[in-house]
Amino acid sequence: MANSMLALVIALAVLGHAVQAADYNYSKVLELSLLFYEAQRSGKLPEDNRIPWRGDSALDDRGQRGEDLTGGYYDAGDFVKFGFTMASTTTLLAWGYLSYKDAYESAGQAKYGLAAIKWAADYFIKCHVSPMELYGQVGDFTLDHKFWGRPEDLNMSRPAYKIDVQHPGSDLAGETAAALAAVSLVFKGVDNDYSAKCLQHAKQLYSFANQYRGLYHEAIKGAAQFYESTDYGDELTWAAAWLYKATGESQYLDEAEHHYMKFRLKERPNEFFYNKKVAGVQILLAQLTKQPEYMDAAQAFCDFTVDYQKRTPKGLVYIDKYGTLCHAANVAFVCLQAADVGISPKKYQDFARQQINYMLGDGGHSYVVGFGKNYPKQPHHAASSCPLQPASCGWEEFYRQGPNKQILYGALVSGPDENDHYRDVREEYVYNEVTLDYNAGFQSAVAGLRHFQLQEINYNKT
Repeated sequence: MANSMLALVIALAVLGHAVQAADYNYSKVLELSLLFYEAQRSGKLPEDNRIPWRGDSALDDRGQRGEDLTGGYYDAGDFVKFGFTMASTTTLLAWGYLSYKDAYESAGQAKYGLAAIKWAADYFIKCHVSPMELYGQVGDFTLDHKFWGRPEDLNMSRPAYKIDVQHPGSDLAGETAAALAAVSLVFKGVDNDYSAKCLQHAKQLYSFANQYRGLYHEAIKGAAQFYESTDYGDELTWAAAWLYKATGESQYLDEAEHHYMKFRLKERPNEFFYNKKVAGVQILLAQLTKQPEYMDAAQAFCDFTVDYQKRTPKGLVYIDKYGTLCHAANVAFVCLQAADVGISPKKYQDFARQQINYMLGDGGHSYVVGFGKNYPKQPHHAASSCPLQPASCGWEEFYRQGPNKQILYGALVSGPDENDHYRDVREEYVYNEVTLDYNAGFQSAVAGLRHFQLQEINYNKT
């Protein structure tokens, strides 16, 4: 009798979890995440802008010789445009769109998904002003952080910083090459001219990255404080692998495998984010080659992540206190990619669902602004803290208690600490920061979960 009661309790608990998980509308989350990217747009906004409290901004962004550097995305709640993390974001968004296009289509978001990816790619093409010259940052963080307000009201100097032959940045050029190669695949068959244009720039940037070696933050000094890069071997390999995927040309696979060995990328990493691409490299090479070396490496990373990585009491993978949810979402996404190539698919899909559902409400909070119950009301984001124009906005809004005046729909906040503790306070950026790269792996993982839902629906129909 006791055993049967225990079995009943377990069955009800599993059923309850399944019902709870099924309640999350992944299509809605995709829609909201894309709205977040629209809220981050810099430059001249299109006529179909869906963010009523945003307008044209930073229309005077120029390079050192007057090149047009308008457009792209603001990095976070501030107004610097960091090319390194913008490129990493774009690669992950493009990878997710390529893999799970049906999720975007079923959600009615394919148009907006393409627009989000193209907005970044257009900017990278502007920044790539010659074959071996790439602007990697617009705006000075020290100046920027003296201002709290709307991007439309910016009135400060916005210097532009670049890499070139004398001041190389293999990580920045390599990541931008990977992004544009991935974007070229997204637009193949949609806009073939644009696809070819992206691929041409990707090839040139990879050649630049490979021929002139260096760390980008040694050329762009201010970047090191915020988005330091500790190596460039992973970005070189990443770029070559993406170019092989985009072109099918064996030279790129040969170079990717050469880099993989030279930079000793076969060791198991502990994370996957803008500064550490090794797990993504291993999984992408596994997909492209099916070779045991890469398949085993992909499985070793995901098995470690699922079975042994540190977790909070409520089950969130805990890798770092900054971008806690971003780290968890990124590993969820790349392990979904491992599942796609046939490595422990159920195990990794279940893991990804658990991690994403924690973020959507299973952890006691929704950590996505504007979604679900008890979502963040005070993201660390200047523009959304401001009242509608023409009312003034300044540091009083930063210190004001209470919800941001505008809802920053779709933004994934940094998240809780290792004990699941979270404070929804604007000043507490460790909990409430929002950035481009926080949403990238998250959005692509959500698309993956919706993709698997659609597969199950179609299977049940047959």
